[in-house]
Amino acid sequence: MTKVVGIRFQRAGKIYYFDPLDYDLEVPMHVIVETARGVEMGTVLIAPKEVEDDQVVQPLKPVIRIATDEDEKVMERNKEKQAEAFKICKEKIAKHGLEMKLVAAEYTFDNNKLLFYFTADGRIDFRELVKDLASVFRTRIELRQIGVRDETKMLGGIGICGRELCCKSYLTDFVPVSIKMAKEQNLSLNPTKISGVCGRLMCCLKNEQDTYEYLNSRLPSVGDYVTTPTGMRGEVQSVSVLRQIVKVVVDNGEEKELQEYSVDDLKFTPRRRKDVRVTEEELKELEGLEDAGDNTSEKTGSDKNYSDRKQDRQNDRQGQDGENRNRRGNKGRRNYDKRNNQNRDGQNRDNRNRQE
Repeated sequence: MTKVVGIRFQRAGKIYYFDPLDYDLEVPMHVIVETARGVEMGTVLIAPKEVEDDQVVQPLKPVIRIATDEDEKVMERNKEKQAEAFKICKEKIAKHGLEMKLVAAEYTFDNNKLLFYFTADGRIDFRELVKDLASVFRTRIELRQIGVRDETKMLGGIGICGRELCCKSYLTDFVPVSIKMAKEQNLSLNPTKISGVCGRLMCCLKNEQDTYEYLNSRLPSVGDYVTTPTGMRGEVQSVSVLRQIVKVVVDNGEEKELQEYSVDDLKFTPRRRKDVRVTEEELKELEGLEDAGDNTSEKTGSDKNYSDRKQDRQNDRQGQDGENRNRRGNKGRRNYDKRNNQNRDGQNRDNRNRQE
């Protein structure tokens, strides 16, 4: 067992374990610790406790000290300096003519490093910019390229529900959200309805996905035949997932009626529901909304967008067609050569016969 204390450095950020040593730490005290970025001030969110050794990444760095009033003043001064650094960096970016959007500037507690966060559509050569910034601030400069979801988490905002953004208020990690989830929940595949402030699919789609999968598994499919409580057999016309209500068309002998039943009152043979599939047209229309959780802006084999995947398939088909054409061409040339040889042999025999 290892004794640890959980410390967080940003609101809705990840919680990291540190060695509390002999300090009497309580939630929500501020402490000074050493991280990979340098000396930082964090907030205690998990009081000292013992955990299994396999839950701790060794070596565990210790808490340096409990934050003092002077440390709090240092943090306030750093915030003021960050605002000034942000302004200067924007001017330098415009001066160098770089296609990048500056999101935030951040000083470490000890001022040994100044970090700038930015977004861009591709790779940016900012070496000259770093040199320029280092000559101005006289400290170590680090530029980090982030994704649009991280940008929104940093800046914050209000969602279409009227509440503060989930990523800003409590989400510590981004989870992959797919168009298939929106379709499973019977939502309109309108980009303005299912995308968030960041322009990607709303994170809250993932929150309700398990519930919808369970509720859908209890319902019959449209077109299935069910038996009503009165023993009549009818065809399912529509279902209400959240209310768990099924509308059934029954034939009473004289006319057909549309009746509503609770799914628990019906008898039917459950069958495996068809997997929800997104068509190529829907995928093309909603291109760019999906985000696999990887917030780097470079495209890799696992997070290519629809256009890239489509182009790859076209290239593969073109390559296969080219190989097939080459094979057919080679075969045709061989047949042509064979026929020519046969014709020449025939002509030679005819010439010999004439001479004889």
